[in-house]
Amino acid sequence: MEHFVVSARKYRPQTFKDVVGQQAITNTLLNAIENNHLAQALLFTGPRGVGKTTCARILAKMINSDGNTSENEDFAFNIFELDAASNNSVDDIRNLTDQVRIPPQVGKYKVYIIDEVHMLSQAAFNAFLKTLEEPPKHCIFILATTEKHKIIPTILSRCQIFDFKRITVTDAKEYLKYIAKEQEVTAEDDALHIIAQKADGAMRDALSIFDRVVSFSGKNLTRQAVTENLNVLDYETFFNSTDLILENKIPELLVQFNTILSKGFDGHHYIAGLASHFRDLMVCKNQSTIQLLEVGEETKQKYVEQCLKTSHGFLMKGIELANDCDLKYKTSKNQRLLVELTLMQLASITFDGEKKNNKQFIIPPSYFKAKGIIPIPVKKPKEPSKSNAAKSKIEDSKLTDKPIVEAKEPVQIPKISIDNGRKSTSGLSLKSIREKKEHQIRQLDVVIDEENLPKEPVEQEDLTKAWSDYIALISKKGEKILASILQMDDPKLDGTTINLTYSNNTNKIELERAQYPLLAYLRKRLKNFDLHLNITVNEEVAKKYAFTPQEKFEKLKEKNPNIELLKKTFGLDF
Repeated sequence: MEHFVVSARKYRPQTFKDVVGQQAITNTLLNAIENNHLAQALLFTGPRGVGKTTCARILAKMINSDGNTSENEDFAFNIFELDAASNNSVDDIRNLTDQVRIPPQVGKYKVYIIDEVHMLSQAAFNAFLKTLEEPPKHCIFILATTEKHKIIPTILSRCQIFDFKRITVTDAKEYLKYIAKEQEVTAEDDALHIIAQKADGAMRDALSIFDRVVSFSGKNLTRQAVTENLNVLDYETFFNSTDLILENKIPELLVQFNTILSKGFDGHHYIAGLASHFRDLMVCKNQSTIQLLEVGEETKQKYVEQCLKTSHGFLMKGIELANDCDLKYKTSKNQRLLVELTLMQLASITFDGEKKNNKQFIIPPSYFKAKGIIPIPVKKPKEPSKSNAAKSKIEDSKLTDKPIVEAKEPVQIPKISIDNGRKSTSGLSLKSIREKKEHQIRQLDVVIDEENLPKEPVEQEDLTKAWSDYIALISKKGEKILASILQMDDPKLDGTTINLTYSNNTNKIELERAQYPLLAYLRKRLKNFDLHLNITVNEEVAKKYAFTPQEKFEKLKEKNPNIELLKKTFGLDF
């Protein structure tokens, strides 16, 4: 059985041209070598698996090569690799500094590659300072680390720092495509893209995942095999979820989420992926930003097709809801319910059914017939452009508070449209107040036959009780000011006239504005549709509430004459 070599070792770059995704750093090092401008202490920092140690070995090999040596020469006697994770004591650094003094036997330079240098102890760092600052001419130090912030500043200041970046998904996919071709593996573009995404910017991780998936699926690498082996959510999952959301199919959406959970996926992973999917759809909305979509060509076409079904507002709201769920997920006590509620909210964004009122809505006559109720036809609201005679008729109805009797003709229930072409006004403007009052008048202007309306006799006690109940009703609704105005005077019944007296005109105006709901309540409660209000203003009433000290004394004396005797006996004053 032939010994298997993992791809990360088998295809390790041997020259700077083979290094993936670090062109800026490799070009800088090549120019430094050519111009003899290479520093004696270099620090390579960056995430794992991006090529730090590889570039250090290539650099060590290149500076010792004089053009006459073979390409396979590795200069092993001149390159010393030290793992600082296990050799982090002061004694290890002292042994290193002792070796530095000895010149190389072959080549020009002795290169010391210290990996994971941040693992050195504080004492080891201090012992290394002098040698690092003034090394022999034949010695070059290359330090590599994934955590630059753990290195003391005095070490950083003595090194030339190179920051390695993460490998982009596109670069990783292209290199995987090259590896697949070398190994005669047929791989789908989307499959390689998923591997590159799963690697999260580390080329070594991408090659390890590639070997694992090839072992699972053989020489034919498909997207389905990759997603199954890596246990990642496929693009199709989010495409299907978005289709169900756009079609407002909440039950099917919840069943799909349950299926995802049953396969061992995390709800947090799913909702975060859905937010990213909405982001990708948003990117497809503009031709100039479609290049930000890091997917294969076949998947990119699916994104373009689905983004045409969505609106900009839907995507913005969807991203907001999904991101809010993502933030709350870890602190939630019922995480599954949180995701399910978010999915239901997402599926309700484009819902235009029961929750949205139709502006043309009106109760059909069939509803009243089914209940055995005879519907009362209403008069069609008069337009502002009617004649002056019609306007005077409305004014008469305001003064008498009696319905206008129309000719007894067959009348159909009109469909009243709220949008009558007039401009909308502010809720606090005078025009809006006037229009609201006219609308309330039209609501009372609904009669056909006065004889069919109840006109039962009303007693004062019944009126007082109904008046108190109405005050309690509006108090619960928060209309405290109106409730206090109604409590200022007791209603006095005179036939069908309800008399009220107030001390100022302000209270009268406020009650007149709110009289229509009040009359509707009293008429229905007392079963007499002839009831109406008569509000008067008596300035004398106000004086009862504005007493001077002398008036207060007189008032007390009326209740108790002994107050006068008390005042005289003790010589009291106001």
